[in-house]
Amino acid sequence: MKPTLTRALIALALAAAIARPAAAANKEHQQLMADIRMLQEQAQQLQNLIGSMNTALTEAFKAVNARLDEQTSGTRKSFADQKLVIDTLSSDLRVVREKVDDNNVRIGSLSQEVDALRQALQQQTISRATSESSQATSPAAGGPLSDAPTGPTGTSAAAAPLPVGVSPQRMFDEARSDYTSGLYDLAIKGFEAYIRSFPTSPDADDAQVFIGHAYAQQGKNQQAVDAYDKAIRAYPAGNAIPEAYYKKGVALKDLKQLDLAREAFETVATKYPDSDAGRLAKQALMQFSTPLRKP
Repeated sequence: MKPTLTRALIALALAAAIARPAAAANKEHQQLMADIRMLQEQAQQLQNLIGSMNTALTEAFKAVNARLDEQTSGTRKSFADQKLVIDTLSSDLRVVREKVDDNNVRIGSLSQEVDALRQALQQQTISRATSESSQATSPAAGGPLSDAPTGPTGTSAAAAPLPVGVSPQRMFDEARSDYTSGLYDLAIKGFEAYIRSFPTSPDADDAQVFIGHAYAQQGKNQQAVDAYDKAIRAYPAGNAIPEAYYKKGVALKDLKQLDLAREAFETVATKYPDSDAGRLAKQALMQFSTPLRKP
């Protein structure tokens, strides 16, 4: 019976030894499952938190976009209003500038009228004084008759007084109208009268150059050259001087004075290279055999 009891104790001990690791493993498994459940709960909480944050961010982005859209709309409206104001101011400024230009033109015209009146009064005074002097020295009074003062062209200094109220612009326009109509002799007289009456006018150089043009149109090339030279001498800074040099060269070329023509073309081509006359002079110089001399 002892051996049987011994075997039973050994078997019980073995069973206990086998059951102990199994219970430990089961406990560890339960602990692991508990940890997994805890991690799942934490992951769910984290996911919920991320979802809440995404929702909050989405709402925040919507609010920011709405604010930006509102600000953009307001900025666009402000820019549109400013552009409208600027356009209105520009239009008003343009109108004011046009009115100022009109006033300047009127003031210039009035100044010319005043100058014309002053010239006419001076000529009338000279004419009256000359008339009285002529009467005092007439044959009836025993004085000479042929000593009346003469002007630059040999005519009486008091001849053809300027009509009262005739403006310089009107005189110039009438003479130019005669020129464009082919009435070259009449145009020459008109431009000469303009220069005598208004020698310091800004258009005086143009008038003298037109005299040269009129002579050139009549085929009177030498008179044209003389008229252009007079313009160059009297008005060296005038805006018509480049054209005077070029037209002088053309007239000299027609007179077969090629060296002088070339000199005139070179002068305008070198002194006024960007003017229309300068460009025409460069083209004319290409017809000469030798190249253009440098200034």
